[in-house]
Amino acid sequence: MRAVGRWYKELQTLVLLLLIAAAIGWVIGATAEALTVVLLFFVFGYLWQLRRVLQWIDHPESEPPEGSGIWGMMLDQMYAIQRHNRDARSRLQHTVDYLRDSFRSLRDGALLIDQKGLIEWSNSSAEYLLGLRYPQDKGQNLLSLVRYPEFSSYMIVGDYTEPLTFSTNDFPARHLQVEVSSFGIGDRLILVRDVTQLVQIEQTRQDFVGNVSHELRTPLTVISGYLDTLLSQSEMLPAALIKPLEQMAQQSQRMENLVRDLLWLSKIEATATKKRVREQVNVVALCGEVVEDLRGGYPSRTIEYKCAVRNAKIEGDYRELFSALSNLVVNALKYSPEGKPVSLTLRETEDALCIEVCDQGLGIAEEHIPRLTERFYRVDESRSFAGGGTGLGLAIVKHVAASHEAQLKIESELGAGSCFSLSFHRMNRDV
Repeated sequence: MRAVGRWYKELQTLVLLLLIAAAIGWVIGATAEALTVVLLFFVFGYLWQLRRVLQWIDHPESEPPEGSGIWGMMLDQMYAIQRHNRDARSRLQHTVDYLRDSFRSLRDGALLIDQKGLIEWSNSSAEYLLGLRYPQDKGQNLLSLVRYPEFSSYMIVGDYTEPLTFSTNDFPARHLQVEVSSFGIGDRLILVRDVTQLVQIEQTRQDFVGNVSHELRTPLTVISGYLDTLLSQSEMLPAALIKPLEQMAQQSQRMENLVRDLLWLSKIEATATKKRVREQVNVVALCGEVVEDLRGGYPSRTIEYKCAVRNAKIEGDYRELFSALSNLVVNALKYSPEGKPVSLTLRETEDALCIEVCDQGLGIAEEHIPRLTERFYRVDESRSFAGGGTGLGLAIVKHVAASHEAQLKIESELGAGSCFSLSFHRMNRDV
């Protein structure tokens, strides 16, 4: 309302001047000339003020010109907006400088790229880890400077839900982990971390487990052989020794199963990160073979096989898939009552091929479900030992699912049973 009031006041001033000019012109007999002089004077004044404003706009760092009336109000408003923008720009620049200083001090590499993949900024750690040079490389395409196939594919695909870990071509090789966050209009913040030590520790752990398991296999085989030999001649043994020998044989068998599962899990982990030639696995035939094999191993139990798919194939490792399904069905058999059936169902959804193994056992409390795939995790210690489980079955299933880009889903309710499902994406199968 203040601006409108100023406009009305300016209009009133103009009208008043024109009236005075008309009166003077009428007295001297030159009304038109008087009005023309007043209008030219008014227009000249406006043009002169406009020129001063334009000069100030060309040199905004200078002080604004003085003005009166509506021009004074406009200049005051423009100067206030300019100061506000300048202060906002200063605060923003301070924030950017603060963030850059923070990123610069990080041990992890950090760099900013725009929507075209051109480098905007990088810290010294990114220069060390990726071989960049800032500011010399500013404006260069990142993928032209960082030439690792896995990294290039990761950046081009644009799916940053999971971090990327890849090895460099240096000697000794380094392992880098990359995380990408998108912001603005296609701009990306890339964080690079050296995880070589973590990868080496994990590799050492895998090697240790594999070597120890391999070394245990031979003495366990010898012990089991002698125990079987002794028990096969039980009629020649004192009665007091038979039960201890049977318990020893049972625990020896359990240890052999544990060593076997550890070796198999180590093999799956060792090959998970390597490129392998996969075969086309007929899932219908695979499920049928698993069911038939376990029906022979558990003749007193009912295993139902429900197949709603005629023919379905996925790319994968047959032995690993067979092992995962067998573990799921065996778990269901061990942890459900004798008279209750266990079902294996193969079905399709819009975007996936699903294999479900369900039982009617005691069920699992909700707080245990997130940890079920951890190695040696036990919901009920006594029940697990009594069933002869090694505690590695679901860990094997989890690793097989990960290596086949499948989703493992666990649903359970106390007193109502459990259901484990593996979902293979449609892109990984050929029907």
